[in-house]
Amino acid sequence: MSSALLTLADSRLPAGGHAHSGGVEQAIAAGSVTDPRSLSTFLLRRLQTAGAVAAGLAAAACAGADLVALDAEADARTPSPALRAASRQQGRGLVRVGRRAWPSPGWDALPAAPHHPVALGVAAAAGGLSPRDAAAAAAYLSISGPATAAQRLLAMDPLTVAAVTARLSPEVDAVAERSASRATNSPAELPADTDPLLDLLAEVHAARNDRFFAS
Repeated sequence: MSSALLTLADSRLPAGGHAHSGGVEQAIAAGSVTDPRSLSTFLLRRLQTAGAVAAGLAAAACAGADLVALDAEADARTPSPALRAASRQQGRGLVRVGRRAWPSPGWDALPAAPHHPVALGVAAAAGGLSPRDAAAAAAYLSISGPATAAQRLLAMDPLTVAAVTARLSPEVDAVAERSASRATNSPAELPADTDPLLDLLAEVHAARNDRFFAS
């Protein structure tokens, strides 16, 4: 496995991902996530919707799709204004670190504040990775960030949370494979799975004054 892929999927990469919970903070506040079992359900739901969309966008960006058009497709696939803002915030952070880690002309083709999956695809390409690798990183990040946030918020056993994430590995691989297989299609044909609950959680969370995470 490439070290570039490991770096992209590492939560310690200083791209700002640690400040976002992927909706799990609000899910905890709403009582939807309370224990390892409900966390696993939440993560799988997120993986199959937001994760699939992110994986498709990242794979397409890595494969050389028009990045401006792809960023517009990301906007269209993100109905929640709060989630769009969070994605662009993380995208900016990834561009900052990515330009230093993997210098490439590809960065200059991005819009000023790209969505995170689009920036992730450019980072993957700059690091010599394949669209399948980019999709895998995006799919994995869609669950690893929320899992870590849930561990902190609920004071859960780190070993238990790690096991929850590990057991989702086959689903992560399946999402990455499906998304990467469509990387060279028209951007309009990329995954467009949505989850109204995640959108609602994001909007409620954004209005709170007592939140620990930005999203």
